[in-house]
Amino acid sequence: MHDYLILFLVVLGVNILPAFGPPTWSVLVFLRLNLNVPTWALVLVGAVAAATGRYLLAKSFWLLRRRLSDKTRKNLEAAKDALQRKKRNTFVALALFAMSPIPSAQLFEAAGLTGVRLLPFTAVFFAGRLVSYSIYAYTAERIRETSIGEALQGGFRNPWVIALQVLLIVALVFLARIDWAKVLAGRPKG
Repeated sequence: MHDYLILFLVVLGVNILPAFGPPTWSVLVFLRLNLNVPTWALVLVGAVAAATGRYLLAKSFWLLRRRLSDKTRKNLEAAKDALQRKKRNTFVALALFAMSPIPSAQLFEAAGLTGVRLLPFTAVFFAGRLVSYSIYAYTAERIRETSIGEALQGGFRNPWVIALQVLLIVALVFLARIDWAKVLAGRPKG
């Protein structure tokens, strides 16, 4: 039970970080090699902890909305309306996101700022992470041949990963500054 608690808390902590956290898959691989937890349990507990952490991150940014100017809140509300206008497009975008290795922190921050419904958003994330974490966890034995430290530190030393994190943070700031009502005014509804 102790190993399960460590697993949950470590993965939860990594997923509450707003930026620059190590990739969850690398943490899971490390924990797979160092804890006495069956792979199926590692995947399940890891996905639950990751989804919970991202939900809490989005919720904290939802609370942050109150500190934003009225103009910024209106812009974000217009972005939310545009995003939720076509359910099918939203689902396809979420499904692609859920399976991608792209950092998800900023997407959850944006979801919190825009005020989209977080439970369905988080459920899609959870489902995608079950699949992707399974792939990583079941191949973790091959990692024994390499340095796990390199895998965990890669995100902190790789300039492309750092640049992507900074770019996503800048994009999040610009998302809030766009006058979405004006930008989307000319688009047909439907």
